[in-house]
Amino acid sequence: MPGENLTRIEAQERASLVRTHAYDVVLDLTTGPETFRSTTTVRFSATEGASTFIDAITRTVHSVVLNGVELDPAQVADGVRIRLDGLQAENELTVDADAIYTNTGEGLHRFVDPVDGEVYLYSQFEVPDSRRMFAVFEQPDLKAAFSFTVTAPENWAVVSNSPTPEPVSAGEGKKTWTFAPTSVISSYITALIAGPYDSVHSELTSSDGRTIPLGVYARKSLAGFLDADYIFEKTREGFAFYEERFDVPYPFEKYDQLFVPEFNAGAMENAGAVTFTETYVFRSKVTDAIKERRVVTILHELAHMWFGDLVTMKWWNDLWLNESFAEYASTLATAEATEWHEAWTTFAAMEKSWAYKQDQLPSTHPIVATINDLEDVQVNFDGITYAKGASVLKQLVAWVGQDDFLAGVSNYFKKHAHGNTELRDLLVELEATSGRDLTDWSAKWLETAGVNTLRPEIEVDADGVITSFAVLQTAAADYPTIRPHRLAIGFYELRDGVLVRDHRVELDVDGERTEVAELVGRARPALVLLNDDDLAYAKIRLDDASLAVAIEHLGEIESPLARSLVWGAAWDATRDAESSASDYVRLVLGNIATETESTTLRTTLNQLGLAAGSYVAPERQKETVQTVATALWELAKQAEAGSDAQFQFVKFFAAYASTDEHLAEIAALRDGSQSLDGLTVDTDLGWELLIALVAGGAAGAAEIDAALEADNTANGGQFAAQARASIPTAAGKQAAWDSVFGSDDLPNTIVRFTGIGFQRAADHEVLAGFVAPYFAALQDVWASRSYKIAEYLVAGMYPAPLANAELRDATRTWLDANPEPAALRRLVVENLAGVERALAAQERDAKA
Repeated sequence: MPGENLTRIEAQERASLVRTHAYDVVLDLTTGPETFRSTTTVRFSATEGASTFIDAITRTVHSVVLNGVELDPAQVADGVRIRLDGLQAENELTVDADAIYTNTGEGLHRFVDPVDGEVYLYSQFEVPDSRRMFAVFEQPDLKAAFSFTVTAPENWAVVSNSPTPEPVSAGEGKKTWTFAPTSVISSYITALIAGPYDSVHSELTSSDGRTIPLGVYARKSLAGFLDADYIFEKTREGFAFYEERFDVPYPFEKYDQLFVPEFNAGAMENAGAVTFTETYVFRSKVTDAIKERRVVTILHELAHMWFGDLVTMKWWNDLWLNESFAEYASTLATAEATEWHEAWTTFAAMEKSWAYKQDQLPSTHPIVATINDLEDVQVNFDGITYAKGASVLKQLVAWVGQDDFLAGVSNYFKKHAHGNTELRDLLVELEATSGRDLTDWSAKWLETAGVNTLRPEIEVDADGVITSFAVLQTAAADYPTIRPHRLAIGFYELRDGVLVRDHRVELDVDGERTEVAELVGRARPALVLLNDDDLAYAKIRLDDASLAVAIEHLGEIESPLARSLVWGAAWDATRDAESSASDYVRLVLGNIATETESTTLRTTLNQLGLAAGSYVAPERQKETVQTVATALWELAKQAEAGSDAQFQFVKFFAAYASTDEHLAEIAALRDGSQSLDGLTVDTDLGWELLIALVAGGAAGAAEIDAALEADNTANGGQFAAQARASIPTAAGKQAAWDSVFGSDDLPNTIVRFTGIGFQRAADHEVLAGFVAPYFAALQDVWASRSYKIAEYLVAGMYPAPLANAELRDATRTWLDANPEPAALRRLVVENLAGVERALAAQERDAKA
């Protein structure tokens, strides 16, 4: 990997020398299963006499022709870069090479469908991987027009950024597709998706009167599960919302959405040709949380067509703004333009919890991060870039007003269309529309790290009337910035068994203490909730009286968003070892039955497992996990038949099951000898139940093989890998270890699912023997594997369930001995932080 890195200094130097105009890329996808022919002609201007390089990760470079002069590939190409000397004012470069298919989800990914043997390709270029498909100046500020000419098997569909042309015969069962040039875009949002994909087509009318063709694509073996009409419906709702709010018509010619195999991310915003993970094609029942997340993702990528694709960051330090805006805008659109009206509750439960977790790691960084090179970018696809950034944008909207915010965004799009920008370019427009100077706001929110904590300080007289009310703000010692917040305070009273809000005040909070005079003289309510409506980005604490009410009546809080905030406050206090994990477990099991919001339910049940299995004092963990599983099974039996809650309780029961009684219940569910009204054990749930049996020692290789024979699909292969890695013996864990460390042949998804199974261990000690091998392997993994595979190994094969002092000490020892590379160290530091937090929580719980 180090040889493939690109530094910001190198990019700045190259941008000072070069201006790109156009690329003509000719690809032959019929040359075999390992490589494809890639011939790139790029026209660019340059400082006369200058030298630079173009990026091209290749197996073989056949020829390099610069301004009519043949250069010796052996002298100028090293498989990663091609050196260009003696440039003219205007230049034409042609590079003819063999490029390499990947199975890592980076570059041009090649997948063979186990169902029918068909080959499917898709590109994934963010951050630095268009250079794996064609020769390119790989940085976002060197925009150009791209023309792709593709030869492929005649039965394939071929999709790129421009509308798909009619192909012409290329003989011998092949055809050639010649795409028209794109508008001026960055290389990382170019795209190629090719294979015998099935598709459904429709259209819509843009706000400027153009007809925009729409397409939805999936593999043949999944096409029967594709709900294209619903996807088109959400797409139309998003188009109408964004075109009205941005006051800028959709900027491209068509809009295709393609569900592709073995995809690392949720989706990618290729201009006019968005790719999505196939997990969004629902072959089995999924939770409402996943259904809603798919809608948010569809609208997230659509927002990128304006923010990111039409107007693009100059360098990756503004990646946060690209992703945060899309996350904020998509949540707004989901809440206001679709049936998922509680999207901001989902945002609070999932995005905010991710952001708070990431912002308390030693690796936290300012939202505007220092990005020195491409490896820095890769590890900054994190909770700061997405979730904290979006949360801070929500705070900014509250600060300047939504109408002024959207007006400023509209002006930004109009002024900088097809260009590259920096953060200040957006702030200038927001200052103009809102009349607020954002210099201090930007410095405190975007250029510093860490999350503040807000607490109420309330004094009352003998009659319960408030005599003093203040909001206290603190900051972590390492990140001491005290920030301005726009927030609301809600007063809740218990009426007819329901906690309802009967008073709300919205105000600016700044400094370590903010007096709230307008609340003085009011009767103290049953529950006081800071940051009501979740406008601010801050951890909140409840005063003692409110906490007691919340614990007793959490399920009776009328507002789903307010409930989510209370759930979050309880979890924050547990993670911070301010309250015991055992208390959190009791809180969840006592209140979760009535939770209505799917994502809140899913997030809380995940946190419940972490609390029981890692945060409870070690001597009580086994018993607590058993108690949790038993309670979830009872909740599943009591839940409404066919409900999302019933489905989730069953899934999490299977995830935490460990006793013989639990495993017997799961086996009976799986074989049909027992059932729950409304619950269907379909293919995916059947796999989850089998994995539970394997992890509990009640099933093994024979059952896994039989299940895979019955479901010989990509999904089935991933579940089978997870199941094998879940075998709860030293030999089983060793086999999983050897499969991913002993070979570099496995595709990305199999590596990822193997890690999930490896970390599943009811008896944590089965992982103790892997501590030393893990640290011995790290440097070689980082040097020899692609970034994504290395990331999956560093995170997924860390024996985190041990959560003991020995693992902590071994991790610290490795960090002390390995000052480089920085990106690898960051991943290991984050692993260590999880162990240290678990140990602190265990110590707190032991005192409970």
